Amino acid sequence: MVQPAIAKPVLRADFNASRSELTALSWDTEGGTRAAMNLFRHGKTVTLQRSWRVEARDGAITMTIEGGEKAELVFPFDPLVCATTVMPSQWDYDGTLHLPAIISAPDFGQMRLSEANGAKITGRLVGSRTDHIVDLIIELPAQAITLKLEPVILPTPKGIDEKTWRMARRGWWNAIEPSAKWGEQSRKFSAPAGVLANNVVSDPVSCLMHVWADQVLLTPSFDERAYLTDLVRRTIDWWIDHRTKENGEVYAYWDHADMLDANCSPLIASWDYVESSNSRAWLAKRIGKLEFLADYLLKRDLDGDGLIESTHSGNSGTLIEPMRAGSAYDTINAGYKDAYSNILAYRAFRCMADLEKQLNRPEKSAVYAKQAEKLKAAFGPLFFNPKTGWLAWWKSEDGKMHDLSAPMITSLAIEYGLVPPEQGRAMLNKLWAKIESVGFKRFDLGVPFTLAPVPRGDYLIGLEGAGVPKREDGSDTFGQYLNGGCLVNDAIHFITALYICGETEKADRILSAMLERQDNGVFPNGGGFQNGVVNEWPKGAEFYEWDGKTSGYEGHLTYSFTFLQAIFLRDPAYRAKLFRPLQ
Repeated sequence: MVQPAIAKPVLRADFNASRSELTALSWDTEGGTRAAMNLFRHGKTVTLQRSWRVEARDGAITMTIEGGEKAELVFPFDPLVCATTVMPSQWDYDGTLHLPAIISAPDFGQMRLSEANGAKITGRLVGSRTDHIVDLIIELPAQAITLKLEPVILPTPKGIDEKTWRMARRGWWNAIEPSAKWGEQSRKFSAPAGVLANNVVSDPVSCLMHVWADQVLLTPSFDERAYLTDLVRRTIDWWIDHRTKENGEVYAYWDHADMLDANCSPLIASWDYVESSNSRAWLAKRIGKLEFLADYLLKRDLDGDGLIESTHSGNSGTLIEPMRAGSAYDTINAGYKDAYSNILAYRAFRCMADLEKQLNRPEKSAVYAKQAEKLKAAFGPLFFNPKTGWLAWWKSEDGKMHDLSAPMITSLAIEYGLVPPEQGRAMLNKLWAKIESVGFKRFDLGVPFTLAPVPRGDYLIGLEGAGVPKREDGSDTFGQYLNGGCLVNDAIHFITALYICGETEKADRILSAMLERQDNGVFPNGGGFQNGVVNEWPKGAEFYEWDGKTSGYEGHLTYSFTFLQAIFLRDPAYRAKLFRPLQ
């Protein structure tokens, strides 16, 4: 079969030689029309007191800069256009970055920035969340240098056809966003440079660190792969060293704690990192800290039944602003025996057992393996809801079972092996029937977070917006945010579970619709699932109402693009690679 030709990247560098001014910079590495849009902020240009020239030719953008006094070259990127970020070959502890580096402009593509003659060049990435600023500052030495920007094109992975990969490739990098340094660093509402985050000027979040690490593990090999694996390591180290309490509990974000997935996720991410980098030296150095995090989870099995218990009761009406709930789904009042946290804990314990095994520590490996088995034995009998035929979300401390008709809970349990495929298929078919009965048809948006309104007592009370209902039955805001809105990133679990259970036609139907949206784009910036860093509810494109209206606040949320993992996870070989400790 003849593979379709890869489109030639389109590069744009508008340089006014008479004024020595770069007025626009853009590209489309997939050969489309994105380069027509300037990546710089409106009214901002790049100027230098030193003599320089800029050319776009021979598949690269070249900046030739004569010698002179030390200076700074400032690229004023506009996060309202897209969440442009940088992945350098090295980050120093103080946030200094080193070239070569990959500049990643979501849905525009990736460009390698290097010095053509091997000069050592450093820089900084700084920004402002509130003022919508991302500045890449390159520190110019006194000598003459030549900077080159060249397209980075990920090769087609083994077993993935070229057409499918081309549709996915444009958005693949969108899930991997190192933060700029933003905010007052002494305050928790801030971020250091070079830590994986919701987007370049948004929050580092520990709860879903494994999602980024999974994306990196599945990324096909290319020359700068180490840039990505090192980002995962740097992020894990930062959370362990700077955002872990004395009792072993990891903060989730800001000052919010009491989220058990904040401990689970770094453990899974650590396994991903070791698997992708083969860095057992790092593992040997950090295993004590990882055990510290894992043992906090072990202690949360308060009654010894194998399931970990949240510090939140989960009782109806107890989640009140400014509180946040017990997991990354922080407006859902899940607590006590929470299926989601236990699903992640199961994978975390399995990953820890495998990591201990890699260090030839059989006794410690057995501790985590035993806890995983105990959790698995208790999981199904507790959370299966015979009234619906799928899994409920949580059993609150008062003994009440809370079933929100959430496809994610059942799907993730199937994906991680807590529900066998035969039983899982019956559950998924019931959820599919529910999807049809409620009239949802927009699979280009993914699937709804819940298929029924979330009762007011099971949602965050007192917050304005974000799907918070005022009616007791939750019907007034149904379809918004976590009250039944379409959260793009959760589609990966439903699609993967369908593949695992043999419902390939249904899975392909969703994935094809989402890939087409991603490839074509729907927003003015060309994004299919991101419309720039808007930072305002309900304008963000990470959540949708059922008719396609935006219902989020970030605009660019890195997790959204994990649905692209489905092109790999439809293949049992890739599932075996990613979920090896679970098998």
